[in-house]
Amino acid sequence: MFILRWLDENIEKVIILVNYVAMAGIIFVEVIRRFLFNEQAAWSSTVPIYLFLWITWIGCTYNVKIRSHLRFDELRVRMPYDLQFACLLLDAVLWIVFAGIVIYFSVEQVSLSYDNFAIVQGTDDVMQWWFYTATPIAWGLLVVRVLQNTVADFELYRKREPFKIQVSMLGE
Repeated sequence: MFILRWLDENIEKVIILVNYVAMAGIIFVEVIRRFLFNEQAAWSSTVPIYLFLWITWIGCTYNVKIRSHLRFDELRVRMPYDLQFACLLLDAVLWIVFAGIVIYFSVEQVSLSYDNFAIVQGTDDVMQWWFYTATPIAWGLLVVRVLQNTVADFELYRKREPFKIQVSMLGE
């Protein structure tokens, strides 16, 4: 139970951190190698780009989790309580619909890369689909975060307590 709670709180942060460190490490080492030794791994300019897919989509998920992604809270906090709730529900519906579209088409992209044995440029055996899975995985997690937020919103609405409308990305 503790492990699941910890994962729920930290999975996005861990994935972002691991990918960011790997991306920055590759770039740092290869810049040093290029300028000091006049050599560079052929894959060093492509793998960081693929790692950035993970950072981007998981970052989107994290910002949905903390309610700071693509929102107009400055207007929402001035609305009547029931209208705030309606907007939160509309947000949830739109996120889930959009996620369904993204997942559908990104799974198709992953499948095409898998079926065609597409490899990362500059490598011999690193498959592109490994990186492309970031999109459907992150958007699946995004749906989970939207549903978690919606359950919390229903609970607050039932109790008639103020909604936790986020204005700052830092969670303040």
